[in-house]
Amino acid sequence: MSWPLLPLLLVALVAEDAPAPARFVDVTEQAGIHFTHVNGASGKKYLPETMGSGCAFFDFDSDGDQDILLVSSTSWPGAPAGRSATPALYRNKGNGTFEDVTKGSGFDRPIYGMGVATSDYDADSDPDVYLTALGPNVLLRNDGGGKFTDVTASAGVGDDGFGSSATWLDYDKDSDLDLFLLNYVQWSRETDIYCSLDGKTKSYCTPESYDGASPVLYRNDGKGKFADVTREAGLYNPRGKGLGVAVFDFDEDGHLDLAVANDTQPNNLYKNGGNGTFSDVGVLAGVAFSESGVARGAMGIDAGDYDGSGRQSLLIGNFSNEMISLYHNEGRGFFIDAAPVSEVGRASLLTLAFSAFFFDFDLDGLLDIFVANGHVENDIQAVQQRVTYAQPPHLFRNLGQSRFRDVAKEVGPELGRPVVARGAAHGDFDSDGDLDLLVTTNGGRAYLYRNDLQTPASWVGFRLRGTASNRDGIGARIRLTAGGKTQTSMVKSSTGYLSQSQLPVVFGLGKLSAVEKVEILWPSGTTQTVSSSAPGRIHLVEETH
Repeated sequence: MSWPLLPLLLVALVAEDAPAPARFVDVTEQAGIHFTHVNGASGKKYLPETMGSGCAFFDFDSDGDQDILLVSSTSWPGAPAGRSATPALYRNKGNGTFEDVTKGSGFDRPIYGMGVATSDYDADSDPDVYLTALGPNVLLRNDGGGKFTDVTASAGVGDDGFGSSATWLDYDKDSDLDLFLLNYVQWSRETDIYCSLDGKTKSYCTPESYDGASPVLYRNDGKGKFADVTREAGLYNPRGKGLGVAVFDFDEDGHLDLAVANDTQPNNLYKNGGNGTFSDVGVLAGVAFSESGVARGAMGIDAGDYDGSGRQSLLIGNFSNEMISLYHNEGRGFFIDAAPVSEVGRASLLTLAFSAFFFDFDLDGLLDIFVANGHVENDIQAVQQRVTYAQPPHLFRNLGQSRFRDVAKEVGPELGRPVVARGAAHGDFDSDGDLDLLVTTNGGRAYLYRNDLQTPASWVGFRLRGTASNRDGIGARIRLTAGGKTQTSMVKSSTGYLSQSQLPVVFGLGKLSAVEKVEILWPSGTTQTVSSSAPGRIHLVEETH
């Protein structure tokens, strides 16, 4: 080793061993969140019982504070002594606590809920909510004053399949938000199949036991109605077993593409042709299978520029005994799974990942990774001794140069405890700049973790208002340059698995105190330079053209 390289090596070692710069504190009870997911389980082990549910950070009353929505399933019809449940809507009071405002809101109705995606689809200045369910799904229009109206039938979006994740996007660039939703498998109580892990007692069947189900694309006509355009758009796939969806522009051609995480089926990467149709390039792009050519048990998915390349890569959570996928976007329409040669792969081999997403928890300008884990079989350890039912999450801190370190056990004992997690979202509920975490568990309580940064860091955020584009600016790409380095992020509807993170985009600046340049690439095709971008606040940016 030459002496000039030694200082660089020491710097790298210090970065690897440095303590995590934040602590996550469980503030669920003191914040006033009292929610328990009901999955209806009574010993019959119906497949849907294992899958729910999702959650959302969103500002339903437009007061600038992130409110919370928690999705629940419910008891099966006719179940003895069954406990009914509804989604729960919590209003952020702006002082670190929440008020349960579910009663009379329109959410106070039992459905066998799964996922949530929010957007202002009707451009009336408040966010509406789409809930996926074990059919039919539900569209709730926000009418203000904490009241939501069920407009599913009139809008024509009541798909009655086994809904999982959904997302809003303007795929045809007409300024109206369209709706893309996933279905898992074809299942009903009448067609439920008997499966067993030990040959003696019933277990939950794997998805291979059931036929797949196609995703659905609904086109918004701009007048409150939607048309099913799945087949003509080239998205009909009856073999799909979709659980997670990510919207991104992987080839940077200005058209939004779709990545779908399928459970035991090849993942899809639907390239938007710009003419209202999509083509699946997942196999050619290298994201359909594992490196060994096997379809994995994919769950949650997200896209993000974790290495500062300007291109969005893909993160996919997989089943236990399968590493997480970290498909690096190489450009030219090709991805390489970087997980096997990083801590992301090694640390995730035995865990079962549901929600998985990128976010910058330490505000250093590098996207970190959060993964919510939990198995589907409560007695899995009887047949796989190294795999547990409740599992701790992963929190992979981005160290730069495509290196990650799992710091979940270092950010406080509360976040790192084992739970049976499903949905997760990030949002700044206490308006201090750093991103907090919301996690749901299957058949258990929800958790709100407050991010307490131990190392002060600068930040800046942006909330978009489209004029020629959709009002939320969903699909807009924001490029921020500070300290000579550029970060790229996209405004997006859904995150991870069944869940929705906050719409405002936050950029970590670390020790920097100024921003050099901010550009927004709006869905309309307009590129806008932001004139005011002082750190320490969320800036509202209205589209100009």
